Amino acid sequence: MPARFASIVPVLLGVLIAEVALGMMTTLIPIDLAAHGLKANAIGLVGSGYFVGFLIGTLTCARLVRAVGHIRAFAVFLALSADCALLMTLTHDPMLWTALRLVMGWQMSGMFLVAESWLNDKTDNATRGRTFGAYLLISWGGAALGPLAYACLKTADRSLILVGVGFATALLPMALTPVSNPPLGERKRIGLMRLFNISPMGTTCVLSSGFVNGSFYTLAPVYLERHGFSASQIPTFLSASLIAALLVQYPVGMAADRYGRRPITVVALGLAVLVSLLFALLGSSAFWVLVALGAVLAGVTAPLYGLGAGQTNDRVARSDYVAASGGLLFAWAVGASAGPLLAGVVMTHAGANALFYFLALFLAVLSGFTLFRMRRRAGVETESAFIPGRAAPTQVPALDEPPLATGETASQEDGVAVESEEAKGRGSST
Repeated sequence: MPARFASIVPVLLGVLIAEVALGMMTTLIPIDLAAHGLKANAIGLVGSGYFVGFLIGTLTCARLVRAVGHIRAFAVFLALSADCALLMTLTHDPMLWTALRLVMGWQMSGMFLVAESWLNDKTDNATRGRTFGAYLLISWGGAALGPLAYACLKTADRSLILVGVGFATALLPMALTPVSNPPLGERKRIGLMRLFNISPMGTTCVLSSGFVNGSFYTLAPVYLERHGFSASQIPTFLSASLIAALLVQYPVGMAADRYGRRPITVVALGLAVLVSLLFALLGSSAFWVLVALGAVLAGVTAPLYGLGAGQTNDRVARSDYVAASGGLLFAWAVGASAGPLLAGVVMTHAGANALFYFLALFLAVLSGFTLFRMRRRAGVETESAFIPGRAAPTQVPALDEPPLATGETASQEDGVAVESEEAKGRGSST
């Protein structure tokens, strides 16, 4: 095996196994809690716990990596994730599950931090695009396989045990690699409020991406369960949604580069409002009708992260691209933390269909804000690329800062840790 591949295969294999385990857990949590009679607000709380932990991880995990190095930190993050999964077999107490999911979100944020920083260091300009394209496909593929793996099992406890085994297994390729740790560089920071001042629409779009997709993937299983669909059908629904979200990324990116990010954003939001209303009205329809609606909704909301990030990058200096990506990830995590919690409360008090009425209202307000910003300020003609993002983006701040051009300085600003530009898997590269 060529040396350039030998250095990245361990981390890609570890991410693949961990994503399958994570996809299984994301599926089983709402199904299992609903089966034990928990209300939607409690399930939403558990779902939000993961994203709160992920948000905290974007700010703190780099310290551990800097203290012990990439390989040891990778092993620590995944071993603790396995511990959390196994502890969840002991009880169905929603507060304990929320705490464990918060810890797991923190750990998974750290795992993705190590993975993307490692890939960025072990590739060069000639292979970086293909490497991160493969990384995104592996990440998406593992996430889509997770629900199907859960469907093959009989009980949630058995699934949780295998999730724990999966996380423990995922640390082995990196633990056994003879490749040395990447060097650790200085990080550049940029504040969230500064990002909003630069691009109110772009930042709001990214935050809304987390809000909508976090709510959808956490509570759509509860919606299906309330309408009488079985636990064996829900994984198929989630896998179809994840696959659709992957397939639309590149076509939407091409359309955004050709017709502009703002017009494509308006079209995506309009379709999302329509499909959300159809979901609310057709909950008793045939299962495959809902699968199709879920695929369409995932397909039009998953690109919101990339569209918002592209609009923000249109208005920041090239030297600030990396710092801006860290602030945008923080905005996404804020939205993903709040979405399931608020949507769960709405479902508890207004019924299962209220989830999609709530999302339709939220998306309609975002559409209005988008149109307002289009009238208030014209878009920017730019060559910056669309940034494909996951339905639940895994991108986290990288540790190594690319060298600055001659004459530039790295100002330190209060805010969040940053992500390597290449770690976003840019559409122009993939």
